[in-house]
Amino acid sequence: MKVSGFTFARNADKLYIPIKESILSVLPLVDEFVIAMGDNDDIDRTEEIVNSIGSDKIKIVRTVWDKTGKYLKNTEYAHQTDIAKEACTGDWLIYIQGDEAIHEKDHEEIRSNLEKYHDNPDVEGFLFNYNHFWGDYDHVHRSHGWYKHEIRIIRNKPEIHSWKDAQSFRVYDTFKEDSYEEYMRVEGTRKLRVVPLKAFIYHYGHARPPRVMSNKRKQTFGTFHGKKKGERLLKKMPDEFDYGPLNRIPKFKGTHPAVMNEWMEDFHWQEKLQYSGSPNKYRQKHKHEKTKYRLVSFLENTFNGGNPMWSFQNFEIVKPK
Repeated sequence: MKVSGFTFARNADKLYIPIKESILSVLPLVDEFVIAMGDNDDIDRTEEIVNSIGSDKIKIVRTVWDKTGKYLKNTEYAHQTDIAKEACTGDWLIYIQGDEAIHEKDHEEIRSNLEKYHDNPDVEGFLFNYNHFWGDYDHVHRSHGWYKHEIRIIRNKPEIHSWKDAQSFRVYDTFKEDSYEEYMRVEGTRKLRVVPLKAFIYHYGHARPPRVMSNKRKQTFGTFHGKKKGERLLKKMPDEFDYGPLNRIPKFKGTHPAVMNEWMEDFHWQEKLQYSGSPNKYRQKHKHEKTKYRLVSFLENTFNGGNPMWSFQNFEIVKPK
């Protein structure tokens, strides 16, 4: 049994993405790790940072990101994910995004399940739980507006493709071409059959300095909505992202992956965060602050064990024979 890891990256250094730590969290589990390395800005050190890992498991595939607006709704992420996937040679593929990490305490469970279901064709992937950090490393979302599970291990099958903005995967009857429409398509596709794990993905995409967080959002708004609408929305965005009062977000009670320890020591934006009081009434509410989502979150966490209610889930849970 051979296992590959894969991801994509562009300007990870510039956008305060822990790409090195992310790769290191997966490296002990894989025989090779493929990264689709985009055309980073001249001042960006992403490739240098990846090379500093010094592992012969790492394979870099250089890519050029589309600048024409071909991949709306950030489907360029799915395109880049597919490029990395196609270069993998393993039987199982562990996908990790640059702002995600896997805890070393979960490695054994992952290994044992890969071996257990290696010869079972009914299992096409594995489902992980999620910790979404917000503002800092001590607060984690448990609200309805955040996905609680996602596929992060798949079989190396050509009909499996990244889907939408690369949050998940889908099985295609026929994949016609690399395009926004194809990555958004539902007809002629189906959900993967997966086994849920107890393991977690630690997601740090919203644990960044407020100014960097705002810059990241400005970038993704443009590639999501298109140039004209993106530019119009950008005019309304502040220079520094407002996370809101963190005392309204659940405290994280666990431990972080060991590979994140040094990264988290660089927590230098604490004074810019709000730990009590009321939200700024002049800014647009975050999804988790809206009445609808607060109500559904209460119902989920109080009566449904924290499991999602009334949510689309892009996977099919299987109970292998």
